[in-house]
This record gives sequence, structure tokens and C-alpha cells, in this order.
Amino acid sequence: MAAVPLTYIARNLWVRRVTTLLTAAGMALVVYVFATVLMMSEGIRTTLVDTGQPDNVMVLRKGSGAEINSGITRQQASILESLPGLATDATGQPWVTKEPVVLSSLIKRNSGKPSNVTLRGTSAVGLALRPQVKVIEGRMFRPGSNEVIAGLGVARGFQGVQVGGLLRFGGRDWTVVGLFDASRSAFDSEIWTDAEQLMQTFRRQTWSSVVMRLADPDGFDRVRELVDGDPRLSLEAKREVRFYADQSEALARFISILGTTLAVIFSIGAVVGAMITMFGTVASRTGEIGTLRALGYRRGAVMVAFLGEALLLSLVGGIMGLLAASFMQAVDVSTTNFATFSELAFKFQMTGGIVVQSLLFALLMGFVGGFIPAWRASRLKIVDCLRAA
Repeated sequence: MAAVPLTYIARNLWVRRVTTLLTAAGMALVVYVFATVLMMSEGIRTTLVDTGQPDNVMVLRKGSGAEINSGITRQQASILESLPGLATDATGQPWVTKEPVVLSSLIKRNSGKPSNVTLRGTSAVGLALRPQVKVIEGRMFRPGSNEVIAGLGVARGFQGVQVGGLLRFGGRDWTVVGLFDASRSAFDSEIWTDAEQLMQTFRRQTWSSVVMRLADPDGFDRVRELVDGDPRLSLEAKREVRFYADQSEALARFISILGTTLAVIFSIGAVVGAMITMFGTVASRTGEIGTLRALGYRRGAVMVAFLGEALLLSLVGGIMGLLAASFMQAVDVSTTNFATFSELAFKFQMTGGIVVQSLLFALLMGFVGGFIPAWRASRLKIVDCLRAA
């Protein structure tokens, strides 16, 4: 005979809607944790990957994992500026920015505790090489002055970071003259000032990185070969997009592993709850099971019907968990970037892939929790079921 109708399965869940809702809520909590972790990991990746430009090349000291532990001498920087294949402005000057990057401690608004912030020395060329960065309040800093501009992430998270505010680092006072929006990239978590002033303040003799614009984005391999083949340079060239993608890997992987482990642990409780619910359902419906079998439904159809209830129950929980997790997209959070040891502001990011993974995770919980009760229901004998009824 045909399978048990889906309407019968759904009606049974509705009749026991209080128990259904409580069990689904337990699964929803697990799915919420699972989806939120994936959204956090995706938000970090998106924030850092969106920081780079596809036609920009970033050069650091060979073996440096981050700008803060890189060093490029002035002679090496001059050689890089003379490389062929670089874009130039109207005056024929190459689009190259030489930047020192250091860390400084500021006080967080919410906790009152100090945390590291990235200070970047740059120039008008550096701003032009990052078209996603726009000064939205105040103005650009003046070269040669103790003026800074700050990203919106820093302004939201740290005390004193507003237009007209005074910050102290490197033994000097700095005036915040502007705030910039970096389109939710990692630059939103940085403070920018004049490169030479930052070098003098922190007594740096070398640049941290050199960023260059390619005349042709397809010319990257040629530029990399020139950098690798020059014995005067012990440097490494990467596409800026690739560099920031690499920066995201360690932190995103750590969060994914930790969060997924927690979700799996929590899921054990949700699976046990679903299993108890389904065992209770089987015990209270032995008469129905006997009637179905007497009407000609085979054991397999009964098993599929009860397993379908468990899967439908888990699907409801999965949807509830995803709806709750979607509200996290409105939350601004920050964490420490393992690559730079500085604050990184980001947003939770929901994607289609996360929706699919979360629903599959919910269905897996439903299958594991419902399989044994469904199998038990299918093995009941018709005579015993009708006698119990």
C-alpha cells in the first residue's frame, strides 16, 4: 500500500503542539548556536577579504605573517617604486604607498579596559589605493602634522575617538580630525595618520609594507617574479586580496572549530529530547499503529511516517533557530585578530550556504533522534497494538 499521507504526519504534530514546540525549541537553540558560529566565521572572512583590492599588490618582508612584524628598508622601497608594470598618475608618479604599521593601546567604551588598535601611517596615495575608504565626518589629516583619522569601528568601540578628540600614543598627543567609513572592511578598525610622522614617533627605520597598484591586474605574476628574483630584495609580493584572506584563516578556523564542537555537544541533549518525545508518541499511539497496519500499511510505511514526524519536528526547530540567528546581523561585534593582536570589528554574515548547512544539521538531529523510536513503532505487532488500544 502507499506511504502514510504527509497531512497525517503534520496533523499528529499539531495535535501535540505543546510537546512539539518544546522539543523544537531545544533543537532551535542548538541550530541558533551552530548558525551563529558559522555567521561569525563568515563575517570575519568577509571583513578581511573585502579589505583588499584585486589590482593592488602588497609587499612584505619574506616570512612575515603580518605587517606588524615586517620590515622594508627605504632602499628596498625605492627599488619597488621603480618596477615596471605599475600604474602611474597624471604626473607619471607610480601609485605606491609605503606604510608603517604599529599597535597602540586605547580604552574600550564598553569595558573600560585597554585593547590594541592598529595605527597605520599612510598618505593621499594610500587613500586613493583604497576606494572603499571614504572620509564621512571631518577631513583628511594634513601631512606632517599630529592629526589622525579613525575608522568607524574604532570610533564605536574606543573612548575619545571622535572628531576633535585627543589621543595619546608614542609619547605625543594626536588630534582626531576625521572619521572614515571603510565599507565594513578591516580598515574600519584602524587609525590612520601621516607615514613619516608615525615613523618618527615610534622611532621606526623601516616601512612595514609597500602597496602598489598594477597597471594591468593580469601582470601580477611578472611583478612577483621581479621581486623574487632581485637579490637586493628579501621580500614577498602577494595580491592584496590574498594577503587579507590569509589573515582571516587562523581566527575563522578557530571560531568554526570551537563553535561547531559546542554545537555538537549541545545537539546531544536535543537529540535525546527528540528521542524521548518520539518514544512517548509511539507509546501513546499504539492503537493508531495497529489500525494503520490493519489497513494494509507495511512496517516500512509506519517507520517512514514516524521518522517523517521527527524530521518535520527538526525542520521546524531549524527554521526557528535560523530566524533567531538572522537578527544577529544587526549586531556589531569585535574580537582580537590572531594575526595582528589588535581589535577587529565585524558583523555576523548570513549566507545561503549557512542556511543550508544549518537545516541539514537540524535534519540530522531529527533523524538520529527519531530513527530508533520509528523503528520500534514499525516492529510492533498488529494484535498487540489493537489489544493495547
